[in-house]
Amino acid sequence: MERLLALWVEALSSEEPDGSTLRDSLALLDALSLLCPFSELVRLGFYVLPLRGPSRFFGGEEAVLKMARETVRDVTGHEALLGVADGVFCAELAAREQRVVAPGATDAFRRAQPIEVLGRKDLATTCRRLGLYTLGPFADLEVARVGERFNKHALELHRVARGELDELVGQRDLRLGARLGHLVGEPSSKHEQLGLFGQRGAGDERAFAAAHRVRRRLGADALLVASPRGGRAPEDRATLVPWGSPLVEPDAKAPWPGQIRSPSPVTSLAHPVAVRLHDQHDAPVLMSARGTLSGEPATLLLTSYARRTVCWYAGPWPLVERWWVLGRRRAYLQVVLSLGEAMLLSAESGRWWLVGIYD
Repeated sequence: MERLLALWVEALSSEEPDGSTLRDSLALLDALSLLCPFSELVRLGFYVLPLRGPSRFFGGEEAVLKMARETVRDVTGHEALLGVADGVFCAELAAREQRVVAPGATDAFRRAQPIEVLGRKDLATTCRRLGLYTLGPFADLEVARVGERFNKHALELHRVARGELDELVGQRDLRLGARLGHLVGEPSSKHEQLGLFGQRGAGDERAFAAAHRVRRRLGADALLVASPRGGRAPEDRATLVPWGSPLVEPDAKAPWPGQIRSPSPVTSLAHPVAVRLHDQHDAPVLMSARGTLSGEPATLLLTSYARRTVCWYAGPWPLVERWWVLGRRRAYLQVVLSLGEAMLLSAESGRWWLVGIYD
């Protein structure tokens, strides 16, 4: 788990009807982001930020803690409880105790916590009747025994006690990010990409919040992401657009004569790499004006020292675009090499270029 600095600001944990709590929370989040761009507001009053990067930059953990404490005081006028531990769950417990858990000691710190920190009174009552007063003995129970004696929710708490999950269910306010975005006028995304089971994890939330802050500070064009579009060649079927732009579905029915069919390369190179293709006599393989090869491809020279034997190839597929303006002529060739690599080559202007790599 990641070593986190947690800040608990009691004065910001209760929301005021005039909206001042949200505004102060956003202001503090922006200020903490100057210490670490991955600072995160987990829920009102509770902030976390990864400690490794800032401690290296500012000269140690103590310096970061001092700066974080002063930041809270300068922005909000309130004092914060600070703590350091691995994971969101233990970091919050450390903050409430104002304790800096030493590296590698989070497991012992977690096991020593009272069973009540899991937030379930029914579970705590049953565990105490069984003589389980801290998380350590509860974590040592076999998973099957927990499933027999407790409900399904207790299995997740058991994983938290064992250190397999770094935060409790409900510890994070999943709607808070959208509310803060609405506060600064950022539209919500209608095409949000979720996880395998429909959820967005802590890492996704952190990246999402960091992207918002980068865009807000540097402008809409400072953060670009790939977006699919129509085109004939794989390298033409994606473009960079500002992050947060409306999702535009490519027109799959658009006429693209000569389009290279699927599967497309997993990696398309923005800047093609010049390579050489030789036949079995070590003579260069050339592409004729009629779209035929001068010989059977036998060797691919990636560099002067990196030679690969061509085990199989398909093509070429000639492609002529905008003959009335540019007269651009190119052809594509798929090759499989001796070490199992699969690549897409392009012939243009008398040279071969590596333009794509298959998985």
